[in-house]
Amino acid sequence: MSKVKFKRILLKISGEALMGNKSYGIDPVVINVIANEIKDVYKLGVQIAVVIGGGNIFRGIAASAGGMERASADYMGMLATVLNALALQDALEKRGILTRVQSAIEMRELAEPYIRRRAIRHLEKKRVVIFAAGTGNPYFTTDTAASLRAMEIGADVILKGTKVDGVYDSDPMKNKNAKKYDKLNYLEALQKGLKVMDATAISLCMDNNLPIIVFNLKKSGNVKRIVLGEKVGTIVK
Repeated sequence: MSKVKFKRILLKISGEALMGNKSYGIDPVVINVIANEIKDVYKLGVQIAVVIGGGNIFRGIAASAGGMERASADYMGMLATVLNALALQDALEKRGILTRVQSAIEMRELAEPYIRRRAIRHLEKKRVVIFAAGTGNPYFTTDTAASLRAMEIGADVILKGTKVDGVYDSDPMKNKNAKKYDKLNYLEALQKGLKVMDATAISLCMDNNLPIIVFNLKKSGNVKRIVLGEKVGTIVK
């Protein structure tokens, strides 16, 4: 373990990342790639927790903008994250990795209820813990859920997997001259409105000195490189 920089990590994966090249749902190829990335880090002895979004299935904010009542739309989005969590659990267990899904909304037949001390115990017993259903409350994003859970379990870092290799001053998919940041502090990210995580999530991390690393989840081996201390993506601290 001496070569490992982070002993307990929280990996945040957007729901959109699971779509791959599809327009909706879960791409089995992508879920298997992510499971392999987690397995490589798991074999190093790192304790891993995961928070997954639900945007590949249902986006509460978009539905709210279309006229649906916001709280109902957000609860539907939380249920979408449970589907994604179960898919990832299946992929990990096929690789021999013990996994537990903990849901902030109780559904005993599918997942354990979220209990902080139980989650920590699972991690200590070398089980990957997937946190589903966000915070269990409407009006909070899965980014905020990731920050909250990371603090509760005592994670060393949040690794936010995205489609690009870090944080830019504008969308690199649309602007070829977009400038990438290697390092940022929390206030810079907030004041410049950079899409690291939402403001509530960044503020939580700032108040508790929890670093965030934004990186390209599509590039094979990136999670392992970060855990071993290589400079990958953008660090916010």
